[in-house]
Amino acid sequence: MYDEKVVKKAKAIHAEIYGKNPTTVAYAPGRIEVLGNHTDYNAGTTFSCAINMGHCFCISASDKPGVRLTAGDLKETTEFDPSNGDALEKKFQWANYVKGVMHYLRDFDVEINNVDCTFLGSIPMGAGLSSSAALEVATAYAVLAYTGKEIDKIDIAKIGQRAEHEFAGCSCGLLDQFSSIYGVHHGLIHSDFRTLETYPVKLPDDVVFLMINPNVKHALAESPYNARRKSCEKAAAQLNALVDYEVSALRDIPFKDFEAHKDKIDPEAAQRATHVVGEIYRVEEGVKLLKEGELEAFGQYLYDSHETSRTSFENSCAELDIVVEAAREAGALGARLSGGGWGGSAIALVHADQADAVCAKIIKICKTKGFEPTAETIIPSAGATVVE
Repeated sequence: MYDEKVVKKAKAIHAEIYGKNPTTVAYAPGRIEVLGNHTDYNAGTTFSCAINMGHCFCISASDKPGVRLTAGDLKETTEFDPSNGDALEKKFQWANYVKGVMHYLRDFDVEINNVDCTFLGSIPMGAGLSSSAALEVATAYAVLAYTGKEIDKIDIAKIGQRAEHEFAGCSCGLLDQFSSIYGVHHGLIHSDFRTLETYPVKLPDDVVFLMINPNVKHALAESPYNARRKSCEKAAAQLNALVDYEVSALRDIPFKDFEAHKDKIDPEAAQRATHVVGEIYRVEEGVKLLKEGELEAFGQYLYDSHETSRTSFENSCAELDIVVEAAREAGALGARLSGGGWGGSAIALVHADQADAVCAKIIKICKTKGFEPTAETIIPSAGATVVE
């Protein structure tokens, strides 16, 4: 399943700009993070799902050398040489995600040149739904289809991550790319970022997620994201010196051992690690709860996750805190910020037949607090695909 409207519009814009229809079209969805906040770069585990919004990427042949790239929503076009990994785009920074993917695909003998490209997304920018990873994955799928090449899905995810690191300046983990690639209809994706294994976890048929966007600016490269990552690495290194087993990442220390030793390490590193270690515990316990049909207990883990985001990791913001408390008051099973934080969106787990009422109450409560969020029902969706 893909967003047919955005695919149709992207193809039309491509034809309008370049005077010909695209010959290759790929689509990749965004994601919501359900549990496992900031665990991916700590070799941990996550729950996420691909969503019914994403990016479409179109390609057609050109007589001109290099790559011409159009951002469909902006109707802006830039040109670049995909073999040159040094010249980052400054005026059109959105092009760096695409340029990074095309550049690193060359390491797998996948080269593209003399092409016109267009991308268009239905993911609200800055909503914390991983529009950048969806663009990276859609780009890779389109380029591979256009060139008739295949590479492993894990390598596609790593290429997107590398583009994010080197071309966009954000030291992200693999959660976003994995979610976009491995998404399943009406199910969660359990990802293990040590083994790089994923498997689907079915959701009950009578629940959905609400995505509530308070419309707070969200840009991870400008946030404390990278500093938080360094704090987690410091915590792991210091804990490693205190226990009789190896702690190469926060994944390695059980929750009980962390509680016993956290007061012996750098206070700020311990504070940040409290959230991450707790998240890894909640994900693994959450697998059992979903299997047993314990939805209320699973939902409480979402509330617990947001609380340590707020107090320990400090990656929430006032608007997201209000949304989560409004969701609790409105009767949601659980709610938390979703994604890197410092803006972006919150998600709420609700029974499907109560979704409209819960959503309306959340918005009503937020209005009394001085802002009006937007909200949508999220349909857990299939992963990236080549449309044509």
